[in-house]
Amino acid sequence: MLTRDQIVAALGKVAGPDGRTPLPDSGALSDVLIAGGRVAFSITGDPSRAAELEAMRLAAERAVKAIAEVETVLVTLTAERPAQPAAQAARRPSGQPARVHGGAVRGRTPIVGVEHIIAIASGKGGVGKSTTAANLALALAADGLRVGILDADIYGPSMPRLFGLTGKPEVTEGRLIQPLKAHGLKIMSMGFLVSEQTAMVWRGPMVAGAVQQLLREVAWEPLDLLVVDMPPGTGDAQLTLAQSVALSGAVIVSTPQDLALIDARRGVEMFRKVDAPILGIIENMSTFICPNCGMRHDIFGHGGARKEAARIGVPFLGEIPLEMALRETSDAGQPIVASQPSSPIAAAYRDVARRVRAAIARA
Repeated sequence: MLTRDQIVAALGKVAGPDGRTPLPDSGALSDVLIAGGRVAFSITGDPSRAAELEAMRLAAERAVKAIAEVETVLVTLTAERPAQPAAQAARRPSGQPARVHGGAVRGRTPIVGVEHIIAIASGKGGVGKSTTAANLALALAADGLRVGILDADIYGPSMPRLFGLTGKPEVTEGRLIQPLKAHGLKIMSMGFLVSEQTAMVWRGPMVAGAVQQLLREVAWEPLDLLVVDMPPGTGDAQLTLAQSVALSGAVIVSTPQDLALIDARRGVEMFRKVDAPILGIIENMSTFICPNCGMRHDIFGHGGARKEAARIGVPFLGEIPLEMALRETSDAGQPIVASQPSSPIAAAYRDVARRVRAAIARA
């Protein structure tokens, strides 16, 4: 069985950021995550030396790959920004957001072979964002687009379970990770590299580095659209995406009740602050249809997201009801748009997908 000691021993032959100290002794090496033959870790360095430190990252990757039991390796470079001097912070106009990891617009670059990138986000967890992202991607693919999904929720990846995928991604000779495929979609997730039981105890810069690698070192080409399932909240992963790639827009998922809408507003505000277009809001779990009597029950209320969209001036993309079949197909790894395409809930996702596609064209 592959052990951490084996990984650390192999990395002992690689010089750390100072060019002399062995990497495990340099203080730059993160926790090493091992799941079967899959290994992931990050290396912290000075952001101004990113190009120079890439050689160190490659050397670390090669050293670990040389271990017979290792199948895949994910090595990311991360950097922590120094704290902003108090005098500089005081000069910032009131209400103006701090720029994290560089400017909001400067440095945004496309992903080779990907025409559009959209973020599926929410201000909080538990609103069905990942299920929405999976079925929305399938609905967009059914509309004739070449679609991929990036599961950017490093702490709680859901796509392996939602699509019933348990395979391990291969790495090409060009050092690109091959995404797994399901129902015609290209899919990449940290969940393919670690087990479901592994706790990702990573700090913000490490998460940001992992998101960057999953964006730029995966063989996405060619895609019309990359759907990115964001983690809940407004942290490093969201900022990394919004400030490093040219987003075609963001879709906010919320349930109807006021508590969820408060957090949805924060998500909208974050994307506005980094100049990313808001494609619209989806109301998930909009109503519950009883499978026995067919009656409608507004468990979380109804219409709150539509009202909020009108209040803040963004498009309302549609309502997705809560049904037993949606939960059952998701748990079974057979998203409802693929497994029950003629169902009313699959039709609701297709309606939302058409509005999303129209919003991308307008953005």
